[in-house]
Amino acid sequence: MGKGYMGKVLFVDLSKGELKEETIPDEVYQKYIGGMGLAAYLLYNKIPANADPLGPDNIIGFLPGLLTGTGSFFTGRWMVAAKSPLTGSWGDANCGGSLSPAIKRCGYDGIFFSGISKKPVYLYIDHHTKELRDASEYWGKDAVEAEEMLIAASGSKKTRVACIGEAGEKLSLISGVSTDKGRMAGRSGIGAVMGSKKLKAIVLNGKKRIQVHDKAEMKHLSKLANKFVKFQVPLPNLMPGMAGILMRALPNAMAQDGMLYKMMLRKWGTVSMNQLSPEMGDSPIKNWMGSSKDWGFSKSYSTHPGKILKREKVKYHCYSCPLGCGGICSMKGKYKETHKPEYETVLALGGLCMNKDADSIFYLNEILNRAGMDTISAGAAAAFAIECYENGILTKKDTDGLELKWGNSKAITQLIEKMIKREGIGDLLADGVKKAAEKIGKGAEQYAIHAGGQELPMHDARNDPGFALHYTAEPTPGRHTLGAGLYYEMFQLWKVAKKLPKVLPLYMKGAKYKTDNEKAVMGATNSKFMSVVNSAGGCKFGMFIGAKRVRLFDWLNAATGWNKTPEEYLAMGENIQTIKQSFNVKHGIEPKNITVSDRVLGKPFQTEGANKGRTVDLEPVRSAYWSEFGWNPETGKPTPERMAEFTNP
Repeated sequence: MGKGYMGKVLFVDLSKGELKEETIPDEVYQKYIGGMGLAAYLLYNKIPANADPLGPDNIIGFLPGLLTGTGSFFTGRWMVAAKSPLTGSWGDANCGGSLSPAIKRCGYDGIFFSGISKKPVYLYIDHHTKELRDASEYWGKDAVEAEEMLIAASGSKKTRVACIGEAGEKLSLISGVSTDKGRMAGRSGIGAVMGSKKLKAIVLNGKKRIQVHDKAEMKHLSKLANKFVKFQVPLPNLMPGMAGILMRALPNAMAQDGMLYKMMLRKWGTVSMNQLSPEMGDSPIKNWMGSSKDWGFSKSYSTHPGKILKREKVKYHCYSCPLGCGGICSMKGKYKETHKPEYETVLALGGLCMNKDADSIFYLNEILNRAGMDTISAGAAAAFAIECYENGILTKKDTDGLELKWGNSKAITQLIEKMIKREGIGDLLADGVKKAAEKIGKGAEQYAIHAGGQELPMHDARNDPGFALHYTAEPTPGRHTLGAGLYYEMFQLWKVAKKLPKVLPLYMKGAKYKTDNEKAVMGATNSKFMSVVNSAGGCKFGMFIGAKRVRLFDWLNAATGWNKTPEEYLAMGENIQTIKQSFNVKHGIEPKNITVSDRVLGKPFQTEGANKGRTVDLEPVRSAYWSEFGWNPETGKPTPERMAEFTNP
């Protein structure tokens, strides 16, 4: 065992029912860190080329970060990775909560599953037992019910569970993995991989300790970070919406300091963006064809941050997080409470479908969490179906009698209930918009908004072109968590890595749309940094506070004793990014073919609203971005020599 990491992983062959430990050499950690990087290294080498994502050769891994459990702040996130059945590419999903330290306390830096079980099973590990157990009585239960039952069966309230719900069991390609009674690792269709393997859950209650190189320095760095977290000024409830109007109206933009967003997160959580983002043009509306004019204050007011906060019964923190942006909210109907809906959920089920019924959004949030279905993709599928219906591509006969109109909350609710159960029209949509459009034909493809098969999140590239770059150039397409122009501003990495481009405090908005090499450098830096963050178990929101304030690189050094520079860590991030791209090439993915709808790029441009007249010129900056990694700028492929570096001898 090294410092900060456990030094071994567990491999479970579900076909044979065998469990085997594998020791990981220190040099692997020094090249790939852990978490995302360790997953990329192992899955690249162990999943055979062109493996069926829902077949026995695919491998799914659950991993904490290297910094999880070391005393560092904002480092309690875990990830699950596999070949994605939704995109066919590298797939991963990321979640907070309390599972990450539970993996390490079982003595592992990762738990991996291959093969297919003959019957439903779950993996149980505590301080003296590790075994596969029969999950037949839990199969068919929703994720919250199954978790509660599994914790009760374990006999310890300290037990932590990650499991799938009905969507994963039914192999929905937009299903995810649930923990902490409905917190979701939702993207890439990873829940379907668990379902295909008949793996209902992992159940963990270990007691191993995590060693660090310098405990005093870890504590000192956390105290420094906490000073910035605790700094808070009063924020009025009108502030988010009014700030959006102001940001839309001004001809220039101010470089964003993440301290302001931190304050908003601390008060409201991510729902602080529910009105700000539509007003400034960040939120896609009406399946990406609408604008801030269509989703103004009167329609977004039902999800005003202050109104959401009135429903909040209690706030909660993820493991090792001093910020605490999560919450449990009360709701009407069958379920009396739910996790506070995230911004992505509110806009996907709200503005994207023109649904202003907040009660329906709360209800859908809860049933999707229980089913283990990605709220982003579910909302996108509903919006796609509505536009197809509006244009006569789908009829009432096709929709099982549902009147799919914009803002028809009752029909939207019934549609998503059908998706969860795979009934009628819901069965068609449960595998995402790309596959649904292919089956429908009749020109439905023009309304299927995705990148590489994955539905896009609630951030509009016409407002921040950096999103378009990361939607299409990343090894995992259609993701908003890895980079944008705004992210580069808030990370402030140029303050610790001196050769990086600086951002001016004030600049003209038009500068965002100019194609230049500096944009590629910024985008590549975001990707490298977030690869390090995800390998350390870090939270993007914590990192937004700024690299000089939340000192991730210093924490890594204090935990491991490596004494690496920020530049060296970013080089490790480049290794991780390149091995994920090499994974895609190995599995037949052509990076240059991953595109987004012209609508997302402002082609044709909008004639009203916050993004009026804006067009994104993607290809030049995408090619330059690939060049920053040493990949072929025309194809996006790493060189064969670079790929050979990652092969395990």
